Amino acid sequence: MLTAKERQGRRLRAVLDAILHDVSARRDYGALADYIAPLGRIDPRKFGIAVATRDGRVFAAGDADEPFSIQSISKVFALTLALGKVGDALWERVGQEPSGNRFNSIVQLEYESGVPRNPFINAGAIVVCDVLLAGHEPKEALGETLRFLRFLADDGGVFIDSGVAVAEKAGGFRNVALANFMMACGNLLHPPELALGVYFHQCAVAMSCRQLALAGRYLAFGGVHPSTGRSVVSPQRARRVNALMLTCGHYDGSGDFAFHVGVPGKSGVGGGILAVIPGVASVAVWSPGLNEYGNSKFGTAALQSLTTEMNWSVFG
Repeated sequence: MLTAKERQGRRLRAVLDAILHDVSARRDYGALADYIAPLGRIDPRKFGIAVATRDGRVFAAGDADEPFSIQSISKVFALTLALGKVGDALWERVGQEPSGNRFNSIVQLEYESGVPRNPFINAGAIVVCDVLLAGHEPKEALGETLRFLRFLADDGGVFIDSGVAVAEKAGGFRNVALANFMMACGNLLHPPELALGVYFHQCAVAMSCRQLALAGRYLAFGGVHPSTGRSVVSPQRARRVNALMLTCGHYDGSGDFAFHVGVPGKSGVGGGILAVIPGVASVAVWSPGLNEYGNSKFGTAALQSLTTEMNWSVFG
């Protein structure tokens, strides 16, 4: 007779197989983020999904072991590190409210005197990178982030895609403008080019769905790394990061994502999404075509199917 864990595992495998079959039959892929040249060359048919549970099991389908550029998903891990460094003092420099605007809005930043609305829009993430720079050279700050991700994923294969980093810098004029404006307002403590260097390379981190799902588990289990039992962040901070993911993790599409998917999630223009089902699992999905909000089109649909079929929602 099957145990409850075995029954759930079978059900989850069947749901993932059905999602993969459904996605494979679609052709309306969405738009690639071709303003970052390497991302514009990715096969839009790529699709991977992985679900990581407390005990370290990973249920995966599709291209779940192929590395991709996690882009703004990296902001979740950078925020975690920054909170560990300065705690709630971070909120004196960046807000906690949904933006309601594009992730790189200059108008909103000027209107709010150089204080970004939240740590997941680009300006807020640049402030977070400025915090991570304290007492470090950019390479040291990036090394700390990589070590953190490798620890969380229990995988030394997490890396920074140098080609993507170069392309980020080459086309990052709006981010340069955001950083310079915040410097003028006194909200950067290091030269803008240093904070931007950390930011561009952080966004160029490459991970597979399997690695990313494993790395996100601490947010599903009260801030504790399930494989080691070590505390990554306090339960209160884990809840707050999850709250920000739910309200701000998909920029001006966050309400739509919460309505249809019902769990905290953070997207990236590389086509990835990290989703958290508190007390149950973390999920990573990758499909490079984006919807009108700049979030993965098939990834969002896949997560909606997954949470519906598994009856996963933070709303009961």
